[in-house]
Amino acid sequence: MLTVDGSYLEGGGQVLRLAVALSAIGSVPVTVTRIRQNRQKPGLAPQHIAAVRAVAGTCGAECTGLTSGSTEITFTPGRTRRADLDIDTGTAGSIPLVLQAWLPVALHAGGSITVTGGTEVVWSPTIDYLNHVLVPVLRRARASIEIEVLERGYYPQGGGRVQVRAEPSRPGPITIPDGEEHRCGLLSCSAGLPAHVVERQAAAARSLLESDLDCSCTATLDPREGGASTGSSITVWSGAKGAVALGRRGFPAEEVGRAAARALIEECRSPGTVDVHLADQLLIYLACYGGEYTTHTLSMHAKTACWLLQMFGYEIRCQENGIVGFSA
Repeated sequence: MLTVDGSYLEGGGQVLRLAVALSAIGSVPVTVTRIRQNRQKPGLAPQHIAAVRAVAGTCGAECTGLTSGSTEITFTPGRTRRADLDIDTGTAGSIPLVLQAWLPVALHAGGSITVTGGTEVVWSPTIDYLNHVLVPVLRRARASIEIEVLERGYYPQGGGRVQVRAEPSRPGPITIPDGEEHRCGLLSCSAGLPAHVVERQAAAARSLLESDLDCSCTATLDPREGGASTGSSITVWSGAKGAVALGRRGFPAEEVGRAAARALIEECRSPGTVDVHLADQLLIYLACYGGEYTTHTLSMHAKTACWLLQMFGYEIRCQENGIVGFSA
């Protein structure tokens, strides 16, 4: 039984999600202690429980300690298997973070998952970031993944629903082709708001991206009238670099669009083939399938992922010399 200190380095939900995913992939029982010990509300929140249950469903794992507020769990995996799962966070908990735990395991045996919760929430990538930044990199490596956003869900009501299908595959090395930084895309979306909100977000972001990056930008609008919650967001990307912004009361739609655009412009002007957030999200796939990529900063999330991967026997090479390079 491997024991992981859940308070180490980043010390948040990332440690738990990655630990159970690696446990399932390698059939290594794990105990995670001191979960989120240094957070304002330590222990498991509903979205963390949902992520563990999603991974457990791929391998018939036995779990103990999986209750709200718990600071220690044990996860004893069985053999990975194809499964069709339905997971409800019960809140506006981040659907993308649940999928981050589930997807690396699902690629081994295949399966589908429908997750209910928040599609766009703070301190998390949006579902559109996964669909337009992370997943294309995995598809280039021959992974078979399809994402369908059934309902948008925003804080605090949630109610978003996403269905993901993954076919069993053995992807090739993770590589990032050159030249994609000359094309941009954006997806501006909302639920329960007038259609002009997504139009204004998109127009402001597109104008800034095209003028500052001297690129052509393709805009997609997704305004939804119904749903359980009200909110807006925008995701922008160029190749394997992306950025997001969420609408909020008192923050004009134009400023939401410009906030996302400025963040992407900063990433595109920084060295590296992927943005700083994608760099840590890709590490588990790099460990499993090999490859290489670069970014501009060694984040705490990336340090945490490298430490945890090493605990499970994976070797990630990380070089810092004006640019951060990851390879395996």
